[in-house]
Amino acid sequence: MLALALLLAPASLGEKVEIWLKETPVLRRAHWGALAVRAKDGEVLYSRNADQLFTPASNTKLFSTALALHRLGAFHRFTTRVVLDPNGDLRIIGGGDVTMSARPIPYVRQAPPADPLGPLDELAARVVAAGVRHIPGNVIGDDSTYVWEPYPEGWTLDDALWEYGAPVSALAIHDNFFSVHLAPGTPPRIKVSPPLPYFTFDLRAKQVCCGPNKITLRREPGSRHVEAGGTFSRADLLEIAVEDPAHYAAFALREALLARGVRVDGEPVARHRFPGQPADSGTTGREVARRESPPMIEMLKTINKVSQNLQAEVMLREVARRRGAEPSLAGGLDELKKFLGETGIPPDAFHFEDGSGLSRKTLVAPSAVVTLLRYMDRPEWRDLMPIGGEDGSLRYRYRDLREGKVLAKTGTISHVSALSGYAQDRRGDWIVFSVIVNHANGPSGVARGFIDRIVTGLIE
Repeated sequence: MLALALLLAPASLGEKVEIWLKETPVLRRAHWGALAVRAKDGEVLYSRNADQLFTPASNTKLFSTALALHRLGAFHRFTTRVVLDPNGDLRIIGGGDVTMSARPIPYVRQAPPADPLGPLDELAARVVAAGVRHIPGNVIGDDSTYVWEPYPEGWTLDDALWEYGAPVSALAIHDNFFSVHLAPGTPPRIKVSPPLPYFTFDLRAKQVCCGPNKITLRREPGSRHVEAGGTFSRADLLEIAVEDPAHYAAFALREALLARGVRVDGEPVARHRFPGQPADSGTTGREVARRESPPMIEMLKTINKVSQNLQAEVMLREVARRRGAEPSLAGGLDELKKFLGETGIPPDAFHFEDGSGLSRKTLVAPSAVVTLLRYMDRPEWRDLMPIGGEDGSLRYRYRDLREGKVLAKTGTISHVSALSGYAQDRRGDWIVFSVIVNHANGPSGVARGFIDRIVTGLIE
């Protein structure tokens, strides 16, 4: 009878995982780790390679947003200023505000986008309201609040072309990217948003009757000319990064002022601050406009809900600046290391090269992620997480849960899938978990499905 009872007993999660691995050759060859503990007492519910290091992809954002929330507070704000200098130049000085975009604030799932140039147009209107009718000098995009380091170590060359790899700057207009809407027709139609004459396009892509779109893009470094090749059969949306955000902002502000009848004699110019340079005290100018960002908590929600890379990087630099360090990537990473020491995470459990997880050189152990999540666990922090089956990057996952709930941050780059956060089991208890899969040589959906099985197993 005892033997029969053992045979009929439900399999443990560990036993189920071994069965799932046998069913999935891609995962058998991958390197992965996981840790799940009960939130209330830290009891380990599942562990596998929990102290080994993995590329975490966008699970990195849990660390940069935790640092910002802990060090700066939910209601920290960023300021953008427009200053008219005595020499006749007009400077728009970026202060790290990443909300000058089409993204609705506060975050609302599937909310229609706003005007991507709306916040900049408001600044231009304030400049005019301040009595500025003639700018004898240049319009300068000044992002020297942070050190100009557009691409962290470990980002790849092809990342820099696309929205997700937009360069990091203290001055950001529409998250430093623009959209190209491509539609079939005779000839094919192109629509650019924001509608600025900043780029030129050479559409060489061949229109075909059917099949998937296979569009390739090319832009030489330093060029504002984009070539689109390949084939397409239906409408497509291409989101392309701006190479120099400060210059782009200066160009956009100049256009907005010209549209309001302001005479501008000079050209758009970028002003950067390079590593090792002291902060530029600047000339004594007259402030003619300013913009205060919404509370930072709204930015942190966007970062984790939709996995926004640029905004995560800005948080590192802002913490460094406010803590009196050089406002650089190295300064931010040093502050992150100090913070993680306070949480009890050992220094050999992580190695960060960026704040977004786009770097292939960033490493972290699942045990470090779980420690961070337990340390930060409070309502305002949980509110930053995507909700399974409801919003953010989890809106299409965990929709069929009969019981329980999942609040977690996703992470995906080539051959990497991760998920870390909180899961409520069928008894109402909360579980803190992290699952990171590396070297999965197959469709990313396979690794995601495996992770979802583990999390669902924890809930049940």
